[in-house]
Amino acid sequence: MDFEKRKLVVSLYFPVFIILVIWIIKISEVILKENWSHLGVYPMKIEGLLGIVTSPLIHGDFNHLIANTGPLFILTLGLFYFYSKIAWRVFFLIYFITGIWVWFGAREAYHIGASGVVYGLAAFIGLSGIIRKNVQLTAISFLVIFLYGGMIWGVLPIDPRISWEGHLSGAIAGLMLAYYFRKMGPPSDIRTWKEIDDSDVPDDENAYWKVTDQTMDNVQITYKEDKKDEPKTD
Repeated sequence: MDFEKRKLVVSLYFPVFIILVIWIIKISEVILKENWSHLGVYPMKIEGLLGIVTSPLIHGDFNHLIANTGPLFILTLGLFYFYSKIAWRVFFLIYFITGIWVWFGAREAYHIGASGVVYGLAAFIGLSGIIRKNVQLTAISFLVIFLYGGMIWGVLPIDPRISWEGHLSGAIAGLMLAYYFRKMGPPSDIRTWKEIDDSDVPDDENAYWKVTDQTMDNVQITYKEDKKDEPKTD
């Protein structure tokens, strides 16, 4: 297995694990006929502090879970593939910062779901791709925004059933971390030309099109010398 394939396989471990965890939790909730929404973040309540850890793992229904599964998997995979050295720090910083901000500043309600983390990862990868001029990273974020649908509107207080505070907190956390880790990650796709010595570039813009007799002699001599070294065939 070559390096890129091995890197991809290793990058899949955590995304697959986190997706399995949230699905197992939801299926267990249904089988046991329980409602674990009380494990979400409840702002400014001591009992709501536990939600900082548990809320991204809890979803209201399967539609909610399915909507978060694809973006969470793609973005987490992108994070661990392109940012292997800082992926753990970025993921859990977004995870906990989002929960803490929701606890301090959101409406009085139980806030559940992984969408805050999704917004954080999308913001981190998107801005980081722009800062680092990396087309692959930016494309991943635009793909997720396209698949997720209405992601931009999710940070606005439009639907009272949606935790726009969690979305906004995650997005801001992702943007901050993208700037903080701006010097770490994949290289830019833009190549610079600083290494080129201007003295090697002829002043005459038509110099490359001018062929002198001496130039042709050199070409013929070189060709003849190369022919001597060719293997003989019968």
